[in-house]
Amino acid sequence: MRERTRIAQDMHDLLGHEINHIALSAGALKLAPGLPDRHRAAAQDIRARAGAAVDRLGEVIGVLREPSEPAPGSGPAAGLAEVEGLVARAAAAGLDARLSVEGVGEGVPDGTGPDGGGATPPAVGRAVHRVVQEALTNVAKHAPGHRATVLVRHTGDRTEVTVTDHPVPGAAERPRSRTARPAPAAAAGAPASGEEHRFGLIGLDERVRLAGGTFTCGPAGDGFAVRASLPHRPGTVPPPAPARPAGALPPEHRTARRRLGRTAAAGVLVPLCTCALLIGAVRAWDTVTARQSVLAPADYARLYAGQPRAEVARYLPERQTTRRPAAPTPEPRDAVCEFYVRTADPFDDHSGDVYRLCFRAGRLVSTDEYTGKDVR
Repeated sequence: MRERTRIAQDMHDLLGHEINHIALSAGALKLAPGLPDRHRAAAQDIRARAGAAVDRLGEVIGVLREPSEPAPGSGPAAGLAEVEGLVARAAAAGLDARLSVEGVGEGVPDGTGPDGGGATPPAVGRAVHRVVQEALTNVAKHAPGHRATVLVRHTGDRTEVTVTDHPVPGAAERPRSRTARPAPAAAAGAPASGEEHRFGLIGLDERVRLAGGTFTCGPAGDGFAVRASLPHRPGTVPPPAPARPAGALPPEHRTARRRLGRTAAAGVLVPLCTCALLIGAVRAWDTVTARQSVLAPADYARLYAGQPRAEVARYLPERQTTRRPAAPTPEPRDAVCEFYVRTADPFDDHSGDVYRLCFRAGRLVSTDEYTGKDVR
């Protein structure tokens, strides 16, 4: 279970971040001036598909994730050195993102912090990287018109990271995604934005806590703020998360299970309903065509061999039936045969019975009736 939780966390952190950047880049391309309509439509399609991929990823993560703790320090080796690249990629994708670093972190030539402490531990660097990555992803997804400010502050014994977003004065806010929150102050990271989003905040809290730090998030003015404080030398093991009752599943897992259940039910019911509609449509069409090819028994009784075709025509319906004798039946030589049904009522005892009339040289030469199993 611990390994499944780690896989789910890394899927969310890495894939979700990159897919959201694809959606943001497609949105920026859609707004580019002078873009042909077909290219603009393609950009919109890419953005919509990327959003759908994020939703499906959230469902998969919800199923993978179990209420167990991830192994401390697990995950790809991405630390403070990559934070600048994260901000640069977000800015290149169209997000108004700014980075500010105070103090000295990892990568210091002499291996010490500004106050003589040691360099930033790798686990702390990875946690900072994840916090910035998730926060920028959420700003891009839920508040694309806001400016994201990333502040990383190093001291002798700890590293603090704060990611805030707020509206840019005088800038027109771009349309939000379909999962955007309704409240103006709701920006990246608000828990009400969906299962995948809640899991992102839960994952950040777990990752920071396992590194010995503290994590907070919430509305800040007209935007949202995500903050983490990580000690370089945690003195104690971080407190465990509140225990759930035995057998209880986390809310996001239960929600994902329900959504997958509805999807499975739809996958069964939709084909069944489609087949039922098609069968009903075919039966209705057969009934309509049958009514137009009925030769009444009384009219059939008036027909006889040698009768002129013009005289027979007044008794014949508008069209012929598609029904034919089940067994091949020889036709009179050089004759043209026509087929008509006896009744269009599917509940009649004679439903399916067929009359065959054969003409040669403008005269009726034979009349035949096929009933029951003799007709297909």
